[in-house]
Amino acid sequence: MTENVSTTSAGKRLPLWVMAVSFAGLLAFLALIAWGLHRNQAGPIEIGQKVPAFSLTTFDRPVLKTTDYSGKVLVINFWASWCQPCEQEAPSMEQAWLIYKPGGQVVFLGVDYVDTEPQARAFMKKFGVSYPNGPDLRTIISQMFHTTGVPETYILDRQGKLAYVKKGPFMTVGEITSVIDGLVK
Repeated sequence: MTENVSTTSAGKRLPLWVMAVSFAGLLAFLALIAWGLHRNQAGPIEIGQKVPAFSLTTFDRPVLKTTDYSGKVLVINFWASWCQPCEQEAPSMEQAWLIYKPGGQVVFLGVDYVDTEPQARAFMKKFGVSYPNGPDLRTIISQMFHTTGVPETYILDRQGKLAYVKKGPFMTVGEITSVIDGLVK
């Protein structure tokens, strides 16, 4: 008759259930690592793909959820106070926001990337930015979009699908409105 135990180097015996639980824990840990690697290696969101829902805690502290804007065009702009091209783009983004704000069919969200709150607030004040903005805490949102730098803008259609990507600054209001107008109609 064989016993369901294992002998350690010190001669102590481990019950078989301890070994099974340890093995199951190891397998679960390896599965978690594999899932994380797969998720990190997934490519960026492609044009036409549904963008996963996310939340943004604004500098004024309300939490905005993208699911609250279904049926609207959503302009997501990644920026930082230390970014010179963001300074070039900021006045045009604000002017575009003011064009669409009264209609309520387009929502702008600013996502402040790797920045400090005092500098971000000073940037927003300097350029009169009035649309909702918040920090990308732990870079969760930028990782989801696989951003490569700032500024970057992602525009979602009314169905929440990625319709347009701009890497680098928008230089004019007309450049912004030409993209949004096609999605609003």
